[in-house]
Amino acid sequence: MRAAAGNACIVRAMTVGVIGLGYVGLPLAVAFAEAGVDVIAVDVDPERVRSVRAGSSYVEDIPSERLAAALERIDARTEVAALASAEAVLICVPTPLTANREPDLGPLLAASAAMAQVAVPGQLVVLESTTYPGTTRERVAPLFEARGLRVGHEIALAFSPERVDPGRTDYTLRNTPKIVGGVTPACTERAATLYGAVCDRVIRVSTPDAAEMAKLLENIFRSVNIALVNELAILADRMGIDIWEVIDAAATKPYGFMRFDPGPGMGGHCLPVDPFYLTWRAREFHMSTEFIELAGKINQQMPHYCVERIERALNDEAKPVRGSRIMLLGVSYKGGIGDTRESPALRIIELLEQRGASLAYHDPFVPELPELGMSSAGLHEVADADAVVLVTAHPAVDHADAARRARLFVDLRGITRRLGVDAIRL
Repeated sequence: MRAAAGNACIVRAMTVGVIGLGYVGLPLAVAFAEAGVDVIAVDVDPERVRSVRAGSSYVEDIPSERLAAALERIDARTEVAALASAEAVLICVPTPLTANREPDLGPLLAASAAMAQVAVPGQLVVLESTTYPGTTRERVAPLFEARGLRVGHEIALAFSPERVDPGRTDYTLRNTPKIVGGVTPACTERAATLYGAVCDRVIRVSTPDAAEMAKLLENIFRSVNIALVNELAILADRMGIDIWEVIDAAATKPYGFMRFDPGPGMGGHCLPVDPFYLTWRAREFHMSTEFIELAGKINQQMPHYCVERIERALNDEAKPVRGSRIMLLGVSYKGGIGDTRESPALRIIELLEQRGASLAYHDPFVPELPELGMSSAGLHEVADADAVVLVTAHPAVDHADAARRARLFVDLRGITRRLGVDAIRL
């Protein structure tokens, strides 16, 4: 629901702080500034702060022109101490996994501890970073209580999960419902009033634990269904059945079925990471979430299957992988953006290199892969490759033309089926 006019005026009179100026924090800072709210934007990375001050955006969903237009109300800095003057502070820092695929709350707890040291009575603090149920109550609240700031009394504390899908224009911060769950009902109401200034609809839940769990459920739902269709794609391949025809047929059912397409694996900031937060937490309750863990295992193995599919396609042309020139189309984790975090393309590159392939890639959104010593090649090189592999379908790339000019085209996304060109598909 929209905030009442009176509440909107109250919010505009506030100063809002944002800790973490990444793909979640920067859009929030800009949205509040555009709503007429003064924003104190804090990040530990001086380069990010300099970019924000210069009106130069490094987040694809926020054009530099939009950031520059909002700068009058954004005070970007590296010092957390400035947040003592904010009525509300949003914590939007990464929650990655460790090398052992366990939750790494280091950045979240560091940011929360820093905020607790400068917090003053009357402030609202909201966590947006995805985490396991219980984090807000059990890990963050005690940091404020230790300073004599009782949560629900001197400090209002809530959790509101980010629901950003980078690259989307149909669902944005404004029209995506915002979930909020406070430690007390009063905390929930304060958070709901705050977000009402930048979100059309606010969904209140009874506790921060419920809000934390809701975010994990959203992404685990997708992870499990992606794993299911990926496993069926492998089975269909062995049975000589076109999985894309099967999916198209099943999707005609008007109820009880939701379409998911197979692909080379999951990438990005959420799907490959978030389910492991719940599986780790479940072990503390003496439960093994085997369904979730199996889905993660299947999706992590998809790059291996894709490489096997490429090997078989080359073998049918009497060519070994070793020494073959293979060109990948798209290396970001999804089409239309340049984010390579957890991208399955990077694993495919690694596996093909181990097999002795000569590799190139084309991606208009990722000009360089410095960690791999690679730069995006021109599409004219498609004709010179022994195999061209569509890994990520970018809207700006003419895949039909690339498939026609390629000697061998392997489509891991099913794009060519609707383009009417020949290809080896997943």
